[in-house]
Amino acid sequence: MIDFENDKITILKNNEEKECDIIFTFDSEDTGKSYIGFTDNSIAKNGRKNIYVKSYNPLNDTELQDITDPAELEMIGDVLKQIEKDSRGKI
Repeated sequence: MIDFENDKITILKNNEEKECDIIFTFDSEDTGKSYIGFTDNSIAKNGRKNIYVKSYNPLNDTELQDITDPAELEMIGDVLKQIEKDSRGKI
């Protein structure tokens, strides 16, 4: 379930509910989908927080969809790069 008011999302990970922090959301005119980026605050081998991105239907915020289309994955990679670029120097 997505709780936009508190920037939280609850996902099922390893058959357990886990509360995660929402980092960003965006809509794509190209795909007609809405996307949500979130973290469980775990750290990857590169020392950065793990970030996950799923698509979702704003009218049904309980169903997240995996992204498997290569073009969609590339577009999301570009969005993540832009977010990283925009966030540099803001701390």
